[in-house]
Amino acid sequence: MKLTILGCHSATPRTNTNPTSQVLEIKNHMFLIDCGEGTQVELRRNRVKFSRIKHIFISHLHGDHYFGLIGLVNTFSLLTRETELHIYGPEGLKEVILLQMKLSGGWTKYPLVFHELSSKVSELIFEDDKVEVYTIPLKHRIYTNGFLFKEKKNERKLDINLVYEANIDTAYFRKLKQGYDVVNEDGVLIANEKVTKDPILAKSYAYCSDTVYNEEMIPIIKDATVLYHESTFLDKNESLCIPTKHSTAKHAATIAKKANVETLILGHYSTRYSGYNEFKAEAKTIFDNVLLAKDGKTFNFD
Repeated sequence: MKLTILGCHSATPRTNTNPTSQVLEIKNHMFLIDCGEGTQVELRRNRVKFSRIKHIFISHLHGDHYFGLIGLVNTFSLLTRETELHIYGPEGLKEVILLQMKLSGGWTKYPLVFHELSSKVSELIFEDDKVEVYTIPLKHRIYTNGFLFKEKKNERKLDINLVYEANIDTAYFRKLKQGYDVVNEDGVLIANEKVTKDPILAKSYAYCSDTVYNEEMIPIIKDATVLYHESTFLDKNESLCIPTKHSTAKHAATIAKKANVETLILGHYSTRYSGYNEFKAEAKTIFDNVLLAKDGKTFNFD
């Protein structure tokens, strides 16, 4: 599981800071999460292949999370894209994008598929044989979702020497990987744990931006491998959280601790701050394993 931060700042883009966007690589998927202004430039800067992006997830319709989308959609056309592009986001996103395309005469030649979201409870919005994606309802000034990306349970690993010693036909290898006991060529039932090893634990990534402190998300993100949680403000500016519906670094750390996640990544910093080490210091008073998002930074979770 690999996460590349394209932008991790709130509000407006600046010469050295980008609004929110990131790429999650998981089980051979490359998911684009939010698409703030300048996203396609950062995709190029970070050498992300445009053709690998088949699914884009937009959390909400504040500009710093989707103003880069129409440009990216258009660039895909200019690059003669043919494969489908699926976009998941709040109701209204399709209307906005299609109106821009209509007025500019910039219709795509590739299939553009919108999945508009309106549910206020968590729902499964994407699934294949390897990954599931769920919404995480957040509390912001407008309808907003985070997203939980979950690997499906990995198959057990064959101890091939023990499998051959047990005289098991190759036709049963698939069953063994799925965890079943099987009968060998001598008619003896072989217990699965005798010839297989435990699978690599499935990983999960919870993306939560933007939101005021919200404990209702905890059951959804419980035990996640990684949590990205907005930390727009430092504790000294906590009074700004209620009117803006944002969180502090301490709020993010509290959610991480109560949800028992393994790693917390802080981001969505207000540009009022010149440095970010204080965010980490504040969060670590509550939760130990804290990382700081940074534009262009890549995190690998093996």
